[in-house]
Amino acid sequence: MTSTPATDVWLPIAADEIEGLPEGLNYRFWDGGRDYPADPADCAFYVVPYMKGPEVAVRPLKEMTGLQVVQTLSAGIDHVEPGLGLLPDGVRLCNAKGVHEASTAELALALILASLRGFPGFVHGQDKEEWLSGFYPALADKSVLVVGYGSIGAAIEDRLEPFECARVVRVARSARASARGPVHALEELPALLPEADVVILSTPLNPSTQGLVGAEFLAAMPDGALLVNVARGAVVDTAALLTELESGRLRAALDVTDPEPLPAGHPLWHAPNVLITPHVGGSTSAFLPRAKRLLAGQVTRFAAGEQVHNLVLTTG
Repeated sequence: MTSTPATDVWLPIAADEIEGLPEGLNYRFWDGGRDYPADPADCAFYVVPYMKGPEVAVRPLKEMTGLQVVQTLSAGIDHVEPGLGLLPDGVRLCNAKGVHEASTAELALALILASLRGFPGFVHGQDKEEWLSGFYPALADKSVLVVGYGSIGAAIEDRLEPFECARVVRVARSARASARGPVHALEELPALLPEADVVILSTPLNPSTQGLVGAEFLAAMPDGALLVNVARGAVVDTAALLTELESGRLRAALDVTDPEPLPAGHPLWHAPNVLITPHVGGSTSAFLPRAKRLLAGQVTRFAAGEQVHNLVLTTG
């Protein structure tokens, strides 16, 4: 006697709000609530609730014995990785490439411009009714280093193009060619950092990037350089960054922190020359339309027995 294959699809967006989903599957809405919408053992395609953290992402996995695909709505998969050992062999894990590039690249540019042009000081000045005129740094003529040249890194470079940067240097896990020019390997960072006025982090969090930006990395950046993190907080050693900020040597603009959320009383809140946004890189009006298109396409391919896109790994 053979068991009936699982046919449920768990979605964190109501199925009737997603145009183009195929018929013949059972759509269950679950956005991380305490109660499951159905028996997890019947779930074949699991879309991880967005921005609910690893505890929620992983919670149903050990009961999803019929699972075939895990689809994140984030570019990173670090919040799902702790639960991969709970899954049967052959489960495909896919990320949300194509969903967050526009929003995250926009924020990276906003953080750069706001930090260089002194916007935090202007906001405080407005509160105090102070007119803080003067000369401020421009992005024009700056050398920019993008660490993590995947689809988001490339989208950031697209948006840097009109700003008359002196150059944009690309770094990824391994060296390769790109449409815009060479991509350097991570091992080349010590030679590249001393020439970078702005360093943008858009790399995934994995064993090779956790703590990548430590004391040695930061010491190699020139005086007055700006560090922008739209990747993951744990890519940066917070204590080492605080040392550089408090000395006044470097500046930082951070959409992600370690720890996160940044607790009240943490010294990073009030460190000099730092601008902090609360992990809003992908949380914009651009998210839902792109997420819905991704899900409709992925579930359609799955239902047709075709290869799903954005495959990161297969368990087992």
